[in-house]
Amino acid sequence: MSEPKIASRTPYVIDCAPGTYAWCSCGHSKKQPYCDGSHAGTGMVPKIEKLDAARKVAWCGCKKSCNKPFCDGAQSKLPS
Repeated sequence: MSEPKIASRTPYVIDCAPGTYAWCSCGHSKKQPYCDGSHAGTGMVPKIEKLDAARKVAWCGCKKSCNKPFCDGAQSKLPS
């Protein structure tokens, strides 16, 4: 698989506690926006992100962001 599956056409906006998060990069996780291991066999791996402080995060749902794992508005350029 060379292209990730679009999991959502909107970001996942979540209040996150400090800690380490594994963002799903393949789009197949059932626990979006986080990895559940569904990438096995895709050649893709999750993006690990460490948050040092609590904050609201807009995790990319379309998997096309140029600022992965964060949303950069790329979903607005997806074809209908």
